[in-house]
Amino acid sequence: MIRLFAAIELPEQIRMQLSLLQSGIPGARWSPIENLHLTLRFIGEVNEAVARDIDDVLADIRDTSFSLSLKGVGEFGRKEGRTLWAGISNGDPLQHLVAKIESGLQRMGLPAETRKYSPHVTLARLRDVPMAEIQTFLTTHALFKSPPFEVRQFALFSSLATSKGSHYSVESVYPLGG
Repeated sequence: MIRLFAAIELPEQIRMQLSLLQSGIPGARWSPIENLHLTLRFIGEVNEAVARDIDDVLADIRDTSFSLSLKGVGEFGRKEGRTLWAGISNGDPLQHLVAKIESGLQRMGLPAETRKYSPHVTLARLRDVPMAEIQTFLTTHALFKSPPFEVRQFALFSSLATSKGSHYSVESVYPLGG
Protein backbone atom coordinates (compact mmCIF):
# COMPACT_ATOMS: atom_id res chain seq x y z
CA MET A 1 0.00 0.00 0.00
CA ILE A 2 1.13 3.51 -0.78
CA ARG A 3 -0.24 6.81 0.58
CA LEU A 4 -0.67 9.39 -2.20
CA PHE A 5 -1.65 13.00 -2.83
CA ALA A 6 -1.52 15.37 -5.81
CA ALA A 7 0.16 18.72 -5.14
CA ILE A 8 2.03 21.68 -6.51
CA GLU A 9 5.69 21.88 -5.56
CA LEU A 10 6.54 25.40 -4.40
CA PRO A 11 9.58 27.22 -5.78
CA GLU A 12 12.58 27.39 -3.44
CA GLN A 13 12.18 31.17 -3.03
CA ILE A 14 8.57 30.75 -1.85
CA ARG A 15 9.47 27.92 0.55
CA MET A 16 12.26 30.08 2.01
CA GLN A 17 9.83 32.97 2.48
CA LEU A 18 7.35 30.66 4.23
CA SER A 19 10.06 29.26 6.48
CA LEU A 20 10.68 32.77 7.81
CA LEU A 21 7.14 32.75 9.22
CA GLN A 22 7.77 29.55 11.16
CA SER A 23 8.56 30.77 14.65
CA GLY A 24 7.05 32.35 17.70
CA ILE A 25 4.78 29.55 18.89
CA PRO A 26 6.33 27.23 21.46
CA GLY A 27 5.30 23.63 20.93
CA ALA A 28 4.33 24.08 17.27
CA ARG A 29 5.36 21.27 14.92
CA TRP A 30 6.55 23.34 11.98
CA SER A 31 6.47 21.75 8.53
CA PRO A 32 10.02 21.12 7.29
CA ILE A 33 10.91 23.42 4.39
CA GLU A 34 11.21 20.46 2.02
CA ASN A 35 7.62 19.42 2.84
CA LEU A 36 6.00 22.79 2.04
CA HIS A 37 3.60 22.26 -0.87
CA LEU A 38 0.08 23.08 -2.03
CA THR A 39 -2.13 20.00 -1.93
CA LEU A 40 -4.56 19.64 -4.82
CA ARG A 41 -6.16 16.35 -3.80
CA PHE A 42 -5.44 13.96 -0.94
CA ILE A 43 -5.90 10.43 -2.25
CA GLY A 44 -4.92 8.23 0.69
CA GLU A 45 -3.69 4.64 0.84
CA VAL A 46 -4.00 2.60 -2.34
CA ASN A 47 -2.43 -0.55 -3.72
CA GLU A 48 0.20 -0.49 -6.48
CA ALA A 49 -2.30 -1.26 -9.27
CA VAL A 50 -4.56 1.63 -8.25
CA ALA A 51 -1.50 3.88 -7.93
CA ARG A 52 -0.60 3.09 -11.56
CA ASP A 53 -4.18 3.90 -12.63
CA ILE A 54 -4.01 7.21 -10.73
CA ASP A 55 -0.75 8.04 -12.50
CA ASP A 56 -2.38 7.32 -15.88
CA VAL A 57 -5.40 9.53 -15.05
CA LEU A 58 -3.24 12.43 -13.88
CA ALA A 59 -0.97 12.11 -16.92
CA ASP A 60 -4.03 12.60 -19.17
CA ILE A 61 -5.04 15.92 -17.57
CA ARG A 62 -4.63 18.85 -19.94
CA ASP A 63 -4.67 22.37 -18.51
CA THR A 64 -2.76 25.59 -18.98
CA SER A 65 -0.01 26.90 -16.74
CA PHE A 66 -0.97 29.79 -14.49
CA SER A 67 0.37 32.34 -12.05
CA LEU A 68 -0.25 31.93 -8.33
CA SER A 69 0.72 33.78 -5.19
CA LEU A 70 0.31 33.14 -1.49
CA LYS A 71 -1.52 35.65 0.66
CA GLY A 72 -2.34 35.83 4.34
CA VAL A 73 -2.26 33.26 7.10
CA GLY A 74 -4.97 31.46 9.02
CA GLU A 75 -5.81 28.50 11.19
CA PHE A 76 -8.36 25.77 11.36
CA GLY A 77 -9.06 22.62 13.30
CA ARG A 78 -10.45 21.72 16.66
CA LYS A 79 -9.28 22.59 20.12
CA GLU A 80 -7.25 19.38 20.43
CA GLY A 81 -5.45 19.87 17.11
CA ARG A 82 -5.11 23.00 14.98
CA THR A 83 -3.29 23.83 11.77
CA LEU A 84 -1.58 27.09 10.81
CA TRP A 85 -1.53 27.81 7.10
CA ALA A 86 -0.67 30.33 4.39
CA GLY A 87 -3.49 31.12 1.97
CA ILE A 88 -3.75 31.62 -1.77
CA SER A 89 -4.70 34.63 -3.83
CA ASN A 90 -6.03 34.52 -7.41
CA GLY A 91 -7.26 30.94 -7.03
CA ASP A 92 -9.58 30.51 -10.06
CA PRO A 93 -7.06 28.67 -12.31
CA LEU A 94 -6.12 26.53 -9.32
CA GLN A 95 -9.78 25.60 -8.71
CA HIS A 96 -10.07 24.67 -12.40
CA LEU A 97 -7.10 22.28 -12.13
CA VAL A 98 -8.46 20.77 -8.90
CA ALA A 99 -11.83 20.15 -10.59
CA LYS A 100 -10.13 18.31 -13.47
CA ILE A 101 -8.15 16.15 -11.05
CA GLU A 102 -11.25 15.38 -8.98
CA SER A 103 -13.27 14.48 -12.07
CA GLY A 104 -10.57 12.16 -13.40
CA LEU A 105 -10.13 10.38 -10.08
CA GLN A 106 -13.88 9.88 -9.70
CA ARG A 107 -14.17 8.51 -13.26
CA MET A 108 -11.54 5.88 -12.42
CA GLY A 109 -13.59 4.84 -9.39
CA LEU A 110 -12.12 6.68 -6.42
CA PRO A 111 -14.70 8.10 -4.01
CA ALA A 112 -15.47 11.81 -4.30
CA GLU A 113 -13.72 14.22 -1.94
CA THR A 114 -16.39 15.19 0.58
CA ARG A 115 -14.69 18.28 1.98
CA LYS A 116 -14.82 21.61 0.18
CA TYR A 117 -11.41 22.40 -1.31
CA SER A 118 -9.66 25.06 0.75
CA PRO A 119 -6.28 25.81 -0.87
CA HIS A 120 -3.49 26.39 1.65
CA VAL A 121 0.09 25.56 2.52
CA THR A 122 0.38 23.94 5.96
CA LEU A 123 2.92 25.80 8.08
CA ALA A 124 2.48 24.00 11.41
CA ARG A 125 0.40 21.60 13.44
CA LEU A 126 -0.51 22.68 16.95
CA ARG A 127 -1.50 20.81 20.08
CA ASP A 128 -2.35 22.45 23.37
CA VAL A 129 -1.25 25.91 22.20
CA PRO A 130 -3.13 28.77 23.89
CA MET A 131 -5.45 30.58 21.47
CA ALA A 132 -3.80 33.89 22.47
CA GLU A 133 -0.50 32.70 20.97
CA ILE A 134 -2.24 31.63 17.77
CA GLN A 135 -3.97 35.01 17.53
CA THR A 136 -0.66 36.82 18.00
CA PHE A 137 0.86 34.81 15.15
CA LEU A 138 -2.13 35.52 12.89
CA THR A 139 -2.02 39.24 13.64
CA THR A 140 1.74 39.48 13.17
CA HIS A 141 1.63 37.78 9.76
CA ALA A 142 -1.78 38.94 8.50
CA LEU A 143 -0.24 40.93 5.63
CA PHE A 144 1.98 38.10 4.39
CA LYS A 145 2.16 37.97 0.59
CA SER A 146 4.49 36.10 -1.71
CA PRO A 147 5.55 37.25 -5.14
CA PRO A 148 3.64 35.53 -7.94
CA PHE A 149 5.12 32.34 -9.32
CA GLU A 150 4.31 30.34 -12.41
CA VAL A 151 2.72 26.91 -11.96
CA ARG A 152 3.92 24.87 -14.93
CA GLN A 153 3.34 21.40 -13.48
CA PHE A 154 1.85 19.43 -10.64
CA ALA A 155 3.00 16.18 -9.09
CA LEU A 156 1.88 12.94 -7.50
CA PHE A 157 3.53 12.54 -4.11
CA SER A 158 3.82 9.58 -1.80
CA SER A 159 3.89 10.08 1.94
CA LEU A 160 5.77 7.85 4.35
CA ALA A 161 5.13 8.30 8.07
CA THR A 162 8.27 8.12 10.19
CA SER A 163 9.02 8.74 13.86
CA LYS A 164 10.35 12.18 12.84
CA GLY A 165 7.25 13.10 10.80
CA SER A 166 6.16 12.48 7.25
CA HIS A 167 8.60 12.17 4.37
CA TYR A 168 7.24 13.14 0.94
CA SER A 169 8.58 11.83 -2.37
CA VAL A 170 7.62 12.90 -5.88
CA GLU A 171 6.38 9.84 -7.78
CA SER A 172 5.43 11.53 -11.08
CA VAL A 173 5.30 15.04 -12.55
CA TYR A 174 2.60 16.29 -14.94
CA PRO A 175 3.31 19.34 -17.11
CA LEU A 176 0.76 22.06 -17.73
CA GLY A 177 0.56 23.73 -21.14
CA GLY A 178 1.52 27.31 -22.01
